[in-house]
Amino acid sequence: MAEDITPALLDKIQREFSLGLNQSAKVNSVQSKLTKGTATYLDAQAYSIELGELLAKVFKNNLSSDTLPDGRMYFNIAERILNETLGNNHQLISTVTKQVQELLNAKAGLGLKSVDVPVYQSKIKSLVNRIANEENFDDIAWMLNEPVVTFSQNIVDDILKANVDFQGKSGMRPTVTRIVHGHKPCDWCRSLAGTYHYPDVPTDVYKRHDRCKCSVAYDPGEGKLQNVWTKNLITPEEKELLEQRKTYGL
Repeated sequence: MAEDITPALLDKIQREFSLGLNQSAKVNSVQSKLTKGTATYLDAQAYSIELGELLAKVFKNNLSSDTLPDGRMYFNIAERILNETLGNNHQLISTVTKQVQELLNAKAGLGLKSVDVPVYQSKIKSLVNRIANEENFDDIAWMLNEPVVTFSQNIVDDILKANVDFQGKSGMRPTVTRIVHGHKPCDWCRSLAGTYHYPDVPTDVYKRHDRCKCSVAYDPGEGKLQNVWTKNLITPEEKELLEQRKTYGL
C-alpha cells in the first residue's frame, strides 16, 4: 500500500501559512485597528485578500505534479487539504469580520452581536471534485490561485449581507456602498458601483468574479430601530425582544 502523503503535506502547508500570517504587515495592521476600535469592512476585505493570496502562494510552493502521487491530486488528498485550509481561512476571516461588524454596531448604539455564516462547503466540494478529476495537477493548479482569493473575499461579503438583511428585517435602514478599484474595472462592476439603502440592495452587489477587488462598505445607520410593520420607533418591550435575538443565525 502506498504511503499516505497527506498528513505531512498538510502539516507543511499549515506551518508555512502560519509563518506568513505572523509576518504579514497587512494582517498586523488590521489587528491593530481592531484593537483601537477603528477597523471597518474595508479592512476586513483587505484582510481576506491577504489571507487568500497567502494561502494561494503556499499552495503554489508545495503542490505540483512533481510532489503528488502519479502527478495528480487524488480525491482523498484534495478533500483533506482543501477542507482544512479553506476552513481555517473561513474561521480566521469570519472572526475578524464579525469583530468589525460589532464595532460598527457599537458606534451606532446597537448592542447586537454579529450574524455568523457557515463555511461555503459546496464551493469547497466543487473545487475538490474539479481538481481530483484532472489527471495532471499542473493543468488545474490555477484553481488554487485566484479562486482561493475570491473564496476568502466571499466570506466577508456573505457576513456583510447576512448582517444587513438581519438588521434591515429588524427595522433598521442600513446602507451598502460598492466601490470599484483599478484603472479599468469591468462594465459589470461599474454598473454595480454606488450606495444602496435597505431593502433596495441588489443581490449582485455582494457578488464578485475572480480577480475582482471591488470593496463593499457598510453603514448600520443611526441606530434608530423601527417596527418593520408600523414603521414607528420600537417600544422598550420590542427592543428587549430584539436583544434576545442577538444569537440569530442563518
